[in-house]
Amino acid sequence: MAKKLEDYVLTIPDFPKPGIMFRDVTTIMQEPDGLKLAIDQVCEKLEGIDYDVIVGPESRGFIFGTPVAYAMGKSFVPVRKKGKLPRETVSQEYELEYGTAVMEMHKDSIKPGQRVVVIDDLIATGGSLKCAVDLVEKLGGEVVCIVALIELEGLKGRAKLEGYKVESLIKYPGA
Repeated sequence: MAKKLEDYVLTIPDFPKPGIMFRDVTTIMQEPDGLKLAIDQVCEKLEGIDYDVIVGPESRGFIFGTPVAYAMGKSFVPVRKKGKLPRETVSQEYELEYGTAVMEMHKDSIKPGQRVVVIDDLIATGGSLKCAVDLVEKLGGEVVCIVALIELEGLKGRAKLEGYKVESLIKYPGA
């Protein structure tokens, strides 16, 4: 019997603090069949969607977005933590559980009117994905779909992404 994608996810209780059920996607990546299944399923979610470029937030958005871009014949644009990109950037601040952070994209990475898909490993509170969306829109791009491997429905991150087409491969009801 073929394994499902969720069979490759390892759940670690009480990490990083008591009461948290940490969903570890590195176990997907360390199994060739798991990684292939993840990339294939993201590609399936994108069938029939007209888009030009894939954007992935640091760091797992790179891991899953780049092979999808390759498989689909699209370009890939990284969204990085502040200070990591060498050319002129646009920046966006977003909220973390305790405090804020800033992510950036190269100013020339998205052309006005380009149709963009954002890919990441996780929808939790939605802050980092919304930040990536905001950066794309600052540059004149249109986000046509957001795809994540895992969605933690209890954290209600989808609410921050209201108005966008959002897909997730695995949904967990809690946090």
